Amino acid sequence: MLLALTSAATVAAVGLGASASAVSIQHSALVGQDPVNWTPHALDGTAFKILQVGSRVYVGGSFTQIRSSSSGTVITQRRLFAFNATTGAIDNTFKPVVDGTVRSLVAAPDGQSIYIGGDFTNVNNVRSRSVERISATTGASWTGFTVPDITGGVDELRLTGNRLLLGGRFQAVGGTTRRGLAALNAGTGAADASVSMNLDGARVTSTGATSGVKVTGMDVTPDGSKLVIMGNFSTVAGQARHQIAVVNLATSPATLSAWSTTRYQQQCSPSFPTYMRAVDISADGTWFAAVTTGARRTGSLCDTAARWDLTSQVANKQPVWVNYTGGDTLLSVAVAGHAVYVGGHQRWLDNPNGADSAGPGAVPAEGIGAINPVTGKAFTWNPGKDRGVGTEDIYPTSAGLWIASDTDTVHGEFHGRIAFFPLPAA
Repeated sequence: MLLALTSAATVAAVGLGASASAVSIQHSALVGQDPVNWTPHALDGTAFKILQVGSRVYVGGSFTQIRSSSSGTVITQRRLFAFNATTGAIDNTFKPVVDGTVRSLVAAPDGQSIYIGGDFTNVNNVRSRSVERISATTGASWTGFTVPDITGGVDELRLTGNRLLLGGRFQAVGGTTRRGLAALNAGTGAADASVSMNLDGARVTSTGATSGVKVTGMDVTPDGSKLVIMGNFSTVAGQARHQIAVVNLATSPATLSAWSTTRYQQQCSPSFPTYMRAVDISADGTWFAAVTTGARRTGSLCDTAARWDLTSQVANKQPVWVNYTGGDTLLSVAVAGHAVYVGGHQRWLDNPNGADSAGPGAVPAEGIGAINPVTGKAFTWNPGKDRGVGTEDIYPTSAGLWIASDTDTVHGEFHGRIAFFPLPAA
């Protein structure tokens, strides 16, 4: 048996101020290790994000060619496509034209449209910088939704109430300074001034490298009251917050929570001004899991998954547990009831004493792994996946678990950039 908020329930909750993007999937068991054989393939580039709305699954990325699992015919479809969620049949009526990488997808509350975010400047041959709303059936641009100029890429989208939250590498929205974090009116696309947190203090490595202020990961509690952000910043709203912060969305305008930690203040490898990569909040909104890159460094949270409490909004927070890869990057995380799934180009979990090697007790977890949310210890679940750059997205549904990446082999089988692990039969 599994419990889940359905898409319809999630959409209905939007009217009550809840977060449409925080789909609270609760699996009661691990998904299987053998992915289904009917999923379509992206044949080049990277699949960055997966979204299911009703019977359709959407995939966004940098790919330009796709094909079905049952045909050798290659289809040119750049950066965004859709297919049937149970048969894998490619939806040939959904034909958006996007001129740059799609990195984030969110369902609109009407159930008829979706929001896309990324590095594009035109959608359907009309200027649309970094964010657009499109028909969920045809991919056509949505009438009445017009976004102001956004000066940079959008990597994260979250919908809560009538606010569409943006996280990414941009520095201004509509001519107003908004470094890394901003909000739009979800209906019209107009800039929403209620989320102005003044992210600042871009971190600089010992070699002088920086990537500028940006948000690399974020998530909203299911009730829409709190936003967790992570990325390259040292202050938020004028207060010290080292690469991670919690924002109160229940207030208008939004305010900074007292929640803070210094555990991500330490520098990792000089190659990473920020090593924060992804965050996912639990179904009850009381905790979240965060994953990082950064290279192994004793005493740090580089190359780790960690669980954090959200119930107490206080300073000097410490992780409930930490799981170390032993020096390999984690890029994605999903809290799915029975397990916290993590993805990247890791080789192991439970590996605090490994240094690019399997230390005592290390558990193999090639490209994707599963962690017990209570103990923080890895399950032996290990489908085996080509590592590549890494698993970019992990997306639980009521039927199982989707992953998106830049590689083609899972469980010894060809799965072009996309794979789906079903839940075991009841």
